[in-house]
Amino acid sequence: MNTINLKHGIWIMVADGEKALFLKNAGDNKFPNLEVVQVMEQENPPTRDQGSDSPGRYNDGPSVHRSAVEDTDWHRIGKERFADEIAARLYKLAHRGEFDSLVLVAPPLVLGAMRKKLHKEVEDKVTAEIPKTLTNHAVFEIEALLKAA
Repeated sequence: MNTINLKHGIWIMVADGEKALFLKNAGDNKFPNLEVVQVMEQENPPTRDQGSDSPGRYNDGPSVHRSAVEDTDWHRIGKERFADEIAARLYKLAHRGEFDSLVLVAPPLVLGAMRKKLHKEVEDKVTAEIPKTLTNHAVFEIEALLKAA
């Protein structure tokens, strides 16, 4: 894997299913100095706390037999919706010319969901993707991990 060029002014978007950090490198490749530009958070409790009812049931025809319907995974839907919101925010920022290059850092599932949602204008600015969960790390730890990547 090529090393990531953390040039001055590059943006790093660190996200998971509930939180996204938008960081900008105020330093350079040798001495990155990431500054938090924006934070997005979503309340997304586990599905068990979001469900309201027992799973539905349906008749299997003329017999007495009934089958259960699988419960909706609200937590997964919430994560996908959040990926949409992140993609929309990135598009607005890219369209305004806030960044000309971007590194995406997110768990593989979130990265995949986001990749499908990214606008071409944002896609063209993505210089690297890192499939890791770093949202709970301090900024200096993220700097160190990016330098090592």
